[in-house]
Amino acid sequence: MSLLDPLLDLFRGKAVTIPPMDGALRPNTLLDDSEVVIAALEPDNLAVLNGKLIYSSGTDVRQVSPRKTIGTFASPVTALAVSDAGALAVGLDDGTLLVGGKEIAGFNCITALAFHKDTLYVCNGSAGLAPSQWASDLMHRNTSGSVWQVDPATGNRRQLASGLAYAYGLVIDASAGRIVVSESWAHRLVSIPLSGGRATEVLPRLPAYPARITASETGYLLSLFAPLNRLVEFVLQEPDYRADMMREIDSRFWIAPSLSPSHSFLEPLQNGGVRSMGVHKPWSPTRSYGLVAELDHDFQPQASYHSRANGRFHGVTSALMLDGAIIAAAKGGNHIVRVAAAGGT
Repeated sequence: MSLLDPLLDLFRGKAVTIPPMDGALRPNTLLDDSEVVIAALEPDNLAVLNGKLIYSSGTDVRQVSPRKTIGTFASPVTALAVSDAGALAVGLDDGTLLVGGKEIAGFNCITALAFHKDTLYVCNGSAGLAPSQWASDLMHRNTSGSVWQVDPATGNRRQLASGLAYAYGLVIDASAGRIVVSESWAHRLVSIPLSGGRATEVLPRLPAYPARITASETGYLLSLFAPLNRLVEFVLQEPDYRADMMREIDSRFWIAPSLSPSHSFLEPLQNGGVRSMGVHKPWSPTRSYGLVAELDHDFQPQASYHSRANGRFHGVTSALMLDGAIIAAAKGGNHIVRVAAAGGT
């Protein structure tokens, strides 16, 4: 790109290109072929507490087996983390952060939490909108996300990075002295020093919007909650159209990424994405998708697990490794599933 490109675009038009799903990210049906762990309403965050798998669903934090509710909160749960000592940190859609039952103020869009030793790290996705308003944050093309360091004992907090295009996930890479963060609207992973500082690119040009990251024995697991789409990317280049769309149309029917396929005749459609003879083609353009990527210790993709355009388990926002298998929360698919790790391509 040159400085003349914006001027030349007036004459030559704008090319909308998106990275292909290829190599280690080549599409398959492994998520759709996986084992169902539990059906749940919009399961979002996954964690392990006292050796038991827990997850968030709306305002509840629940345990999978034996089934029980760990806690119910005044606002939907948007983030979970468990410390080495077993302390539970919970982020809520209204900006509340609870650590061991103690409230820590100052946030408004908690999207991910991670403990490292006695410190809690927080992703604040947007400076002005709640996690439930993520589509609006994208349509406004905001870059107001930030990463914070919090002392759970005192409640003191310190900003480590700002100006991020929706910080949605983070993991601590202690050996390299850094935090790796999902920058969703920039479709990439970035690195931030543990002491704070400028973000540097780690994994660029992802073909989908990255969500949360967790460590595994072989590297890391990255959840990607929706695919890049040429029509959406085109709309993001048209500020006047976006403004009219957001003002006049219900947000459920915006030309925007989605966690699940809509079943309304009002949803936006693309050629190739229309059902023909009752069949939805797996390769058709789609606003929702299911995807988990296995990354190595250098954060490079090695394998992937997909629920394609016609699949059931879309909107994967969280995944972790448990007993040698990948557990994934398909928020748009209303299920938690288990799939054997390795060989996902």
